[in-house]
Amino acid sequence: AEPPRRAAAAEPPRDPAPSIWAYRVQRLWLTPLFRKVVRVGLPAFAVVLTLGLYVGDEDRRTAMVETVQELRREIEGRPEFRVNVLGVEGASPAVTAEIRGALALDLPVSSFDLDLAALRQRLEALPAVASADLRIRGGGYLSVTVEERAPVLIWQTREGAVLIDAEGHFVAALGDRALTQPLPLVGGEGADRVVAEALALHAAAAPLGDRLRGLVRMGERRWDVVLTDGRRILLPERAPVQALDRALALDDATDILARDVLRLDLRNPERLTVQLTPEALEELRRLRAFEAGGEPGERNG
Repeated sequence: AEPPRRAAAAEPPRDPAPSIWAYRVQRLWLTPLFRKVVRVGLPAFAVVLTLGLYVGDEDRRTAMVETVQELRREIEGRPEFRVNVLGVEGASPAVTAEIRGALALDLPVSSFDLDLAALRQRLEALPAVASADLRIRGGGYLSVTVEERAPVLIWQTREGAVLIDAEGHFVAALGDRALTQPLPLVGGEGADRVVAEALALHAAAAPLGDRLRGLVRMGERRWDVVLTDGRRILLPERAPVQALDRALALDDATDILARDVLRLDLRNPERLTVQLTPEALEELRRLRAFEAGGEPGERNG
């Protein structure tokens, strides 16, 4: 007969509570910062570490740089990025030639090689250019639109005659620019700083017509009106236009500028001073002597 089997030992009941480590891991996983580190930080660290190990090799770095440069050259050299034509608008032929020379572009050229801001500064450094705008348009067209300085006066300096605009900026030497109309002539130190006043005086002196030669700035504070025969009208420092109007009114009434007068001095608003020619002054002295003593024969008789 078989021996009786021993009854199997009863298994202890399983504790449903998690272990201490499982509990800690679950609590830690519930922390937002920990989940972000695991989900984002660790992958990012792994990627950075892998890239660092890869590019840490000098040969690999060189190959990567050459690949990027080659790709860039291929993109920049594509036809749609090339500038083939340069157009200048708003400038006279002489200034257009200056602009093309200043830009010195060897077309065709990639648009990526053009620094439009630097080119604009280069153009605005030209004396004849007040402002410039550069834009790359479709079809490989580089459009240059400039505002040219318009000369309003011829300024006679020690170095020669130059053209200046309404703000007194140098535009060009007189011989370098073809003028469409005659311009007023001024001279003297500091004349370029009072262009508006000079233009007002030239307008007021219009009745003089062809007799007007120009204006000369005296002592950087007042003007002389110079006529073609060398006569001068000396204007005061203040209200020179009004003083010139008075002189022209006097000339209309007495024709004083057609007489033997070298200087018509209006610097003192209270008194008009006239400087005669040497011949007229000698004649005046003779007449005064005659009036004071009579004819020589009468004095002896």
